Amino acid sequence: MSSSVADKLAKKTRKKAPAKQVRLKLVYVDFWSAVKFSFLVSVCLAIVSVVASLLIYTVLLSTQVLAKIDELVMDIVGDGDSIIGMIGYPQVFGFSVVVGILGIIVGTALGAVAALVYNLLVRVIGGFQLGFTSS
Repeated sequence: MSSSVADKLAKKTRKKAPAKQVRLKLVYVDFWSAVKFSFLVSVCLAIVSVVASLLIYTVLLSTQVLAKIDELVMDIVGDGDSIIGMIGYPQVFGFSVVVGILGIIVGTALGAVAALVYNLLVRVIGGFQLGFTSS
């Protein structure tokens, strides 16, 4: 069995120093950091929801599901305006953008409220104890 340099280096990298553990308490959440983080998460979710709603609309349109629903409604209601005529790409896009903007506002506000509530509750519960290791 010949031992190559690569094998020796692999054995050396497997031996790691013992990990040092540190226990810390989370006793304060910065308000503006929480607001910025919740805003960015809300923006990401809004973008995903707009894209998802347009994709779902496209799939429903291309598989003729909306046409079948339109036929069913026309049979029940009788003569009237077509659902497909009222619901197009601009309406779906506009509605999903409005819902996304409302989601950004609500998500940012919830992040701010959560930071305030946590900072108030820390005085009662003392915070969360977290463990960290150095690797």
